[in-house]
Order: sequence, then structure tokens, then C-alpha cells
Amino acid sequence: MTKLIRISLPTARRMAIHAQLLGNKSKLPKSKESAARIIEKLGYIQVDTISVIKRAHHQTLWSRFPGYKPEMLYQLQSEDRRIFEYWGHQASFLPMSDFRFYIPMKKSFYRPDKGWVKAMYAKCRKYLEPVKGRIREEGALSSKDFTTTADHRRGPWWDWKPAKAALEMLFWRGELMITGRRKFQKVYDLTERVLPDSVDTREPNEDEIGQFMVKRTLNSYAIARENEIRHHIQIGNPAIVAKAINNLLETGEIVKVEIPDNDMTFYALSDKLERLLKLRKSKPRVLIISPFDNLIIQRNRFKWLFDFDYALECYTPPAKRKYGYFVLPILYDEQFVGRVDPKADRRNQTLIINNIYCESIPTDFDRYLESLAESLSQMAKFNDCDTIEIKKSSPAKFKNELKRQIKRYQ
Repeated sequence: MTKLIRISLPTARRMAIHAQLLGNKSKLPKSKESAARIIEKLGYIQVDTISVIKRAHHQTLWSRFPGYKPEMLYQLQSEDRRIFEYWGHQASFLPMSDFRFYIPMKKSFYRPDKGWVKAMYAKCRKYLEPVKGRIREEGALSSKDFTTTADHRRGPWWDWKPAKAALEMLFWRGELMITGRRKFQKVYDLTERVLPDSVDTREPNEDEIGQFMVKRTLNSYAIARENEIRHHIQIGNPAIVAKAINNLLETGEIVKVEIPDNDMTFYALSDKLERLLKLRKSKPRVLIISPFDNLIIQRNRFKWLFDFDYALECYTPPAKRKYGYFVLPILYDEQFVGRVDPKADRRNQTLIINNIYCESIPTDFDRYLESLAESLSQMAKFNDCDTIEIKKSSPAKFKNELKRQIKRYQ
């Protein structure tokens, strides 16, 4: 009979926060090694282009490692070769140790048979060899190093200029890798010139991919449902995951977990569970979490685990936004208690808080307010800002109390 473990919802939250390296008890070195370990533990860091504050991949690392600096990430990619970019959970920075598990996905792009990928391939196929040839002869290049053909007319966002489309197709197929970035722009080079010789390049079979997906998710999430495993790193079909779960249950490497008043089935790694169940509550502190953070990126999971309804509204028309353009949830004492809508005015070195919402009043409100002020001050410094300007708060009286606390850190 399959072993079944029963845990409370607060315990599930604590386990998830700890597994995500967001608890006080997470011990990380004060160097770029911390950034490498975070990515290796979480399985990926999602890349995002929105720069109203530091981009999401930087925010995700900074939330776990306050000493983090953006150059650390790019050093790990372009110098140390500890990480690489590819499709994990969307576009992601990934541990180089996981490289082999992405090979089957790369091979699938040699035969695109549907959707806009097929259409893009048809448009760029004649440019693949010339583009690759230039990189072979000249070295690493970005899309800016290629000119647009005279007859090309730009259409929807995916209708890139042919050379850009060719670069991406070669990247998706694994013939090119991103060797680094220049002002966030991708720089491509031949895979054989980027990939360290020590990296395992054996192509995994379906059973190996399925087990990798299950173990990767549970190592990062502590507990997860089958659907959450399938969407953590999206490199396999549902049948692969379901089979892997059954096999790992039979071998005892994972166990079923049950939460009272919740009819969903969860899974956990057997060798991690005992230690996770012994975790004690961390000292309360505020963490401001990126919309693309691994802890909250699966919104349905976020809702059942923390009872917090959240949606990113930057793609919503302004008149229909409820909270703001780029709103970040606020985590305090193992619960999400509010959200903040910030913008870094880099020219004036001011972190503008368009609105800050206090939705759940903590019982230790004074301590919460002090920790929130400290966290906002640290965020300002991380975004190269010297001052903080609070425009609005909800409730309104919250604004003045918070401003008084922030002065202690300015």
C-alpha cells in the first residue's frame, strides 16, 4: 500500500517557503555562489523583459540573497558556464547540470509541424545556414549584427526580421547557445564553443525525463500536485509525468501527502519530507516577491496554498486594472498580506510607490510595518534609488505610518 502522510495547510506553507529558499533558515554564502545554488535548487529562474524595476530574474534572486548583484548572474552564464538559457518554465536561466534533459525538446524544433513556429520556420529556413556561417566565421553575434532584408515588412511581434528568426530557430534547435547578453540583448555563439566539455550530453529517454520532472518539481516546491509538476518545467507530456509518479511511488522515492479539507492529491520526496516536517516557524519578516517568482508563478497553486488571489495586470488595459501596472505581492510571517505597485525612477534615483495595499492586518502590526519599511528601503537600494516616494496607500492612513518608518532607513 502506498504510504500517505497528512499535514496541515500552515505546515505545507512553511515547507514550500523553505524549499524555495525564502525562509530565514536558508543558509547561503555571500558570493555569486549563492545565485548559482539558488538556480540549481529551484530548477530555473524565469527571464522577463519588463524593467519598471529590476527585471524579474534579478528580483527573484535578490529576494533570496540580499547581497545579489545583477552582474553575478551574467558571470555565471558567460564566464563560469554554470547556467544556460533555454525554455524551462518559459524562457529561463537553467542549471548547466540539467542540460541533457532539454535535448529532446531541441530536437523537436527540427520538425515544427504546427502554429506560428511552423510559419516562422518557413520564413527563415533559407537564412539558417548563412546566419550560422557568419557566427562560425566571425564569432558570437547578436541580432543587431544582422541587417533586415529590404523586402521585409514587420508584422505581429513574432514576425521578427529573418535573421532574428533564424538566430532563434538555431537556438531552439540547439545549434546555437546564448553565450551572454549585452544590455540584455542576447549574444549567440555555436554550441560547441559555449558548452563545457564536462557537461553530460546523453539524450534521456521518456522515463528519465518523467522522473526528472517529478523530482525537480518536488525538490523546489516541497509538495505538489501532478498538474503542478507538469507545468513546473514544461519538457514532457502528461503521460510521461503520470507514469513517473506511479513508478516513484512504487519505489518509495516519493510519497502521497494529504491536507485536511482539501480533496487534492499531493506528492513529496521521501528523503526530504522528514526534515521538512521538523521545520520551525521563522522569525517574521517582509519579502517582496516578483510576479514571476517560482513560489507564485503557478497562480492556481498560489491561491490554494496561500489563499491569495493574484494576477499580473501589466497586460490589462489601464482602466480595467484593479491594483496597478506591475504589482508585487508582500509575504510576511508565512502569509501574503498585501501588494505594492513600484516604479524605479532611475533618472531621479527615486523608488516610486504608486500604491501599497495592506489587505490582511498582521497581529504584530508594528513589527510588520518596521519590516516592510526596511524591505522597501532595501528594494530602493537594489534599484539604484536613494529615496522612496509613496503616492497612495490602501487604507490611506497606512501611508503616513509607513513613511515615518522608512525615514529610519534613509
